[in-house]
Amino acid sequence: MLEEIIARQLQIPLPQVQGTVRLLREGATIPFISRYRKEATGSLDEVQVAAIREQLERLTELEARKHTVLETIESQGALTPELRRQIDECWDPTSLEDLYLPYRPKRRTRATIARERGLEPLADLLQAQQCRNLAEQARRFVSAEVPTPDAAVAGACDIVAERISEDPRARNTLRRIFAREGVVHARLVKGKESAGTKYADYFDAASPLRNIASHRYLAMRRGEEEGILRISIDIDADRCTEELRRRFIRPGSTTRSWMEEVVSDAFKRLLRPSLETEQLAAAKERADDEAIRIFAENLRQLLLASPLGQKRVIALDPGFRTGCKVVVLDSQGNLLHHTTIFPHPPQNRRDEAAATLRSLVARYRTQAFAIGDGTAGRETEQWVRSLAWEGVEVFSVSEDGASVYSASATAREEFPTQDVTVRGAISIGRRLIDPLSELVKIDPKSIGVGQYQHSVDQTKLRNRLHVVVESCVNSVGVNINTASKHILTYISGLGPALAENIVAYRAVHGDFPSRRALLKVPRLGARAFEQAAGFLRIVGGDNPLDNSAVHPESYHIVERMAAEQGVSVQRFLEERSLREGIRPEEYVDERVGLPTVRDILEALDKRGLDPREPLHGFAFAADIHTIDDLRLGMLLPGIVTNITAFGAFVDIGVKQDGLVHVSQMADRYVASPAEVVRLGQHVEVRVTGIDTLRGRISLSMRRGN
Repeated sequence: MLEEIIARQLQIPLPQVQGTVRLLREGATIPFISRYRKEATGSLDEVQVAAIREQLERLTELEARKHTVLETIESQGALTPELRRQIDECWDPTSLEDLYLPYRPKRRTRATIARERGLEPLADLLQAQQCRNLAEQARRFVSAEVPTPDAAVAGACDIVAERISEDPRARNTLRRIFAREGVVHARLVKGKESAGTKYADYFDAASPLRNIASHRYLAMRRGEEEGILRISIDIDADRCTEELRRRFIRPGSTTRSWMEEVVSDAFKRLLRPSLETEQLAAAKERADDEAIRIFAENLRQLLLASPLGQKRVIALDPGFRTGCKVVVLDSQGNLLHHTTIFPHPPQNRRDEAAATLRSLVARYRTQAFAIGDGTAGRETEQWVRSLAWEGVEVFSVSEDGASVYSASATAREEFPTQDVTVRGAISIGRRLIDPLSELVKIDPKSIGVGQYQHSVDQTKLRNRLHVVVESCVNSVGVNINTASKHILTYISGLGPALAENIVAYRAVHGDFPSRRALLKVPRLGARAFEQAAGFLRIVGGDNPLDNSAVHPESYHIVERMAAEQGVSVQRFLEERSLREGIRPEEYVDERVGLPTVRDILEALDKRGLDPREPLHGFAFAADIHTIDDLRLGMLLPGIVTNITAFGAFVDIGVKQDGLVHVSQMADRYVASPAEVVRLGQHVEVRVTGIDTLRGRISLSMRRGN
């Protein structure tokens, strides 16, 4: 049943969904399923597998909710066969809650009180709309608690109004009107003008509910949370009331005047507040999803940023008064040396600082400088470049999150004897060597690529970002003999406990000679090995296939290929010409399908290669240091540092990123910034606006006028 619903919702053939759901229920991870179980899924990619898992979790939760709803209604003795059928067949959360609404335990309402006073029969007469003298009938309900006929009629009206507000068809009718025609309106809270200056754009802002921009709505919500703004939905109340009249007031009604009042009350007092809350919550969910989607894609691009590779690095964490912290790292990111230099005011010990750097380069044969882009970063970069290094590259590295790492338990565990400044510099250098391995140690929300990240659903954000990190780590793969426990945690099938066990076993027994040796690690059983093995690499081990993306379960395929070519597996891997005539369909059997054989050949062609793009050098304009150096029309080199729904932020070397609005990204219509730019991309931009008062810079990538 669930598989059929998912197949319809995602428009994926049912057999592919069934295969994927079976694997998910067996505990397989998304990277493993999409990479090594293509026969079972029909070659679904990671995005599709993740979508199936998300829908499966949602529907499983909905199933549990339906069970609770049925139990509650049954305990009230109100569960009819028809209502049970409606609930059983309902797979929409909103529709389910509409069905449950009349039976859901609630606080005492005006209608509840009227029922307690015995006025439900009078409400039935009113709603039937065939009683010719309702006031006369109301006399029968006068009591100590209902002193007059008018009070009885009023109570009956409250009961009918609540019934109307709980009618699923009525709610759906108005829900559609709200969704199509509602306008989200943010208004300034009186007296908050000065306190809410940063929300000035939203003091009287309105946007259609159906397509309000994610960043715009989240900004409004934040203003409301801070007590600056008040958000509501503007709607045509007369139209909504007329729809209710048409549905609930019958032609020739004998109680028309009362029913018109009931309908107006039902909309104004009950339906409008309820639907407004519901629609604003739905808008928040849509805004969250869009912001999280953008954050996740930015994080993916950041984690897969080009690595420097295994080179020795000198990293500098710049500063003025406190000097520049300097660390020397080997090609694996291990700390070799650290010191502090003072090339900037107030000390201005430039000659001494230059001599120190030259000595370190010569002593450790370093091949690159990694310079943090925070305070004094630009000045330090230009000074280091001016020293004219031969064969030593200079890179500016983002410091976002470095201070978070340096004060973290992870940093204290890695470098217990070093202070936070040394740890911060180490993080900067390691980010250059391998961004992925270093950034997995930092909470993604601390690395500067989100949009209103603290305003969105934190559980949903955390889960989505975990999936992204897991995907990136497994797509690149890790060297099991050099990987930290932090990056091993994200390998398919492992997790924190097994990652720690692997590192501890390695520390005692030395490097793993093969993937199979992993089975000796405590608590790492066959199931975990199956999920993890293909994403782990052994460089220079017993079996050359261990340094490839070929899963051990498929080694026999490669061995057969090599044997039929009359060569060893090692030679078969080294000489691509031996593989060029291979016909994949000849190696398909009951265990291995055509997609897997093709993947094996592709993996052999890329054996030992990092899938990430190579790193390219970059330099800002030499004469631009602050916003005051900018002039309209200037063409400047820049680096994309963040991508949002409305544009991209670009670092041009003035300590304040400029914004390229989506309308300024190309000489054509651009629906999404992601069509044109990626994180870390080197771009050329033109300065189109300078607001020194607010520190805002407007940029353009368009080449036309």
